[in-house]
Amino acid sequence: MSCAPCVPVTGAAVRDTNVTSAGNSVAGRPPVISATGHVRDHADTTPDLSRALVLNTLLVVFLSLASTILVGFLLVVGKAVILPVLIAAIAVYVLHACVDWGRTLPGLRRLPRWVLSITALTIFIAAISLLGLVVMITLEEMVDRSPTYQATLETLVADMAKRFGVEGDPDWQDIREVTVGRINLPSLLTGLFSSLTSFGAVLFLIIFYSGFLMGELAQLPEKIRHAFDKGQDSNRILAIASDINSNIGDYLAVKTAINVLLGTVSFVILWGFGVDFALFWAVMIGLFNYIPYLGSWLGVAFPVILSVAQYGNLWLTLMLTVALTIVQLIIGSVLEPRWIGRQLNLSPFVVMFALALWTSLWGLPGAILAVPLTSALAIIFNAFPATHPITVLLSNAPARAES
Repeated sequence: MSCAPCVPVTGAAVRDTNVTSAGNSVAGRPPVISATGHVRDHADTTPDLSRALVLNTLLVVFLSLASTILVGFLLVVGKAVILPVLIAAIAVYVLHACVDWGRTLPGLRRLPRWVLSITALTIFIAAISLLGLVVMITLEEMVDRSPTYQATLETLVADMAKRFGVEGDPDWQDIREVTVGRINLPSLLTGLFSSLTSFGAVLFLIIFYSGFLMGELAQLPEKIRHAFDKGQDSNRILAIASDINSNIGDYLAVKTAINVLLGTVSFVILWGFGVDFALFWAVMIGLFNYIPYLGSWLGVAFPVILSVAQYGNLWLTLMLTVALTIVQLIIGSVLEPRWIGRQLNLSPFVVMFALALWTSLWGLPGAILAVPLTSALAIIFNAFPATHPITVLLSNAPARAES
């Protein structure tokens, strides 16, 4: 048999073959072979890549939204379980900072740490128990006195109407019916007392969890080192925990000291004006001061409103309001910025948004815990390169967030 003469194939011929086999493919780039064996140009695959990128982005967005909704649902449904644990954990942060501060004092630095820890825990248990006792007794007495408050309030409104000469005016009667006429103090206070029937159980759980967390706090670093064999992972977790301790623990300890001072001064003022349940309102003023921006004024508003129903004298109520407001301005505008400063580095808008978010999830406890929880999340985000930009967006001073 004869065969055709062999023609040597040059590099240029090979390149020409690649070009012609792929149609419009770029020289030097191998063609794309589809599953059916057809040769496809790279330009033909561009729409597929764009479509895959869009689908991948949509999938990430969908999974993120689904995860956020799921976490929010779990936070609402698991409120009864999660909330006491978080309050206990934050209380342990405060106690831990107090123990560290106590070890710096000349008379206490020689004592073992466990002695100071037990002492701090005992004081905390006594304070929480006293708080629960004061709240329950005060609300019960408020319910008993509510008919007297109701009568005093109605008498005050009638006297004001007579003084301004609108007592018999039909328009005034309509306004009175839709405002003061709908205020039923006995019903409101009875409902509030009924809603706090589980308050004692929550306090017991907080004390219970705090005791165990305080006992295991010293062993936590060793547990983390054994749980994560890789040294880098364990060191990162310990560094995050250390940042949370130094920032949130110190913030809560100083904030608690400020609130105790505010509550003490407010108690002296309330007692001096003869306001009923002065101790209860002083404790509420101290607790509400944990809520940023709005809490201090809400704490003042409640005893002032009660004083209207108690006194029936607007001038006396006005003087009480001025005295409490002066104390709030001095402590909130002078002492608190000097003692705390901008330690947590959160944007005011972020604080307000976090306040609205956590309040919608957990009510008043969520409002009190909004700043510590948001600060902890910011510290965790800052520890990982992928989420570090979130920390910068949450911060009030981006330069500090970058450091």
